[in-house]
Amino acid sequence: MPAPWPMKFGAFFAPFHPVGQSPTLAYEYDLDRAVALDKFGYDEVWFGEHHSGGYELIGSPEIFIAAAAERTKHIKLGTGVTSLPYHHPWLVADRWVLLDHMTRGRCIFGTGPGALPTDAYMMGIDPVKQRPMMEEALEAIYALFADEEPVTRKTDWFTMNEARLQVRPYTYPHPEIAVAAMVTPSGPRLAGQMGASLLSLSMQIADGFAAIGKAWSVVEEQAEKCGRPAPDRESWRVLGTMHIAETKEQALLDCEYGLQEFANYFGGGAGFVPLANKVDGTSTKREFVEAYAESGSVVIGTPDDAIEYIEGLIEQSGGFGTFLMLGHDWASPERTINCYRLFAETVIPHFQNQLNAPTASHDWATAKRGELFGRAGQAMMNAIQQHVEEIKPDETVRP
Repeated sequence: MPAPWPMKFGAFFAPFHPVGQSPTLAYEYDLDRAVALDKFGYDEVWFGEHHSGGYELIGSPEIFIAAAAERTKHIKLGTGVTSLPYHHPWLVADRWVLLDHMTRGRCIFGTGPGALPTDAYMMGIDPVKQRPMMEEALEAIYALFADEEPVTRKTDWFTMNEARLQVRPYTYPHPEIAVAAMVTPSGPRLAGQMGASLLSLSMQIADGFAAIGKAWSVVEEQAEKCGRPAPDRESWRVLGTMHIAETKEQALLDCEYGLQEFANYFGGGAGFVPLANKVDGTSTKREFVEAYAESGSVVIGTPDDAIEYIEGLIEQSGGFGTFLMLGHDWASPERTINCYRLFAETVIPHFQNQLNAPTASHDWATAKRGELFGRAGQAMMNAIQQHVEEIKPDETVRP
């Protein structure tokens, strides 16, 4: 097995939907994808919180999760993420207790400072303050979840006076809490300090303290400094970007549907330029897709390519517990669902040690065929002969 434990798998939906389509149908498509992932046996699906840009359309992942929970059976549902500086922490904690009960503990409380500068601008939040605000909010939420006594806090942006939760969480002692990380060490530091899980969303960003080659050491250092137990790598989630199909050619063809719009968004309203500059100047959609695929930071190919990519992440990181595929509209809805199905059929079993036993059993049975099937064939012939002998007319009887 390529990892020391059976890995888990899921998808992360910001979501990304190009402008110009019905938001109502886009939301329905995201719910359909969650249902498909649940049917295919994925472990988790995450939904983001964004309020501007016209591309990442879910304004309340908690509301969306409540709807998704009614349509799914097994899959866990995470906020990717609840942007803590946008909300009073007492209200966040209260809403999460409700969601925890409504889903019978099927939710993961993903937290972050907020990714879009345009969101912060409209709320009058200084981006420089967002990470300290998140830390203050998360500390208060932990206290509300854990303490039976009233919690009092006063900061320059929220006040809690003898605050308490009137209902305790369904999950003891509280829902799993994950902290997002993209570039800076803030996320890994906070995960280590507070004992939270780490959600690495760096995608194609290879540098920085949040890159998967460095992030976990920051978590471990901070946990040790705070006197916490060594963190468990199986709680670490890593995001990757891919689209797979039955053949490389089919995968490239699929991505002509929407990859260029995705890249244009990341070079524009989102404020990030992970790969857009590397593929500018191409004249056709096909050339654009091919250049994007050749960048080395994404997978546009086959299940074998996906396996190689994930094994590379494992080696680079030293090991993690869950791989999340970035949800996107590179391909049509039909081909996207096909990608999820194909991944579940071929890639997930590779990393969950589900293929060795049937393969070994098949190889053993094949090797034994000559030895055993001769005797089995003889047994069948004996049974046929015995039956024939029993029904043969008695030649000794005379009319």
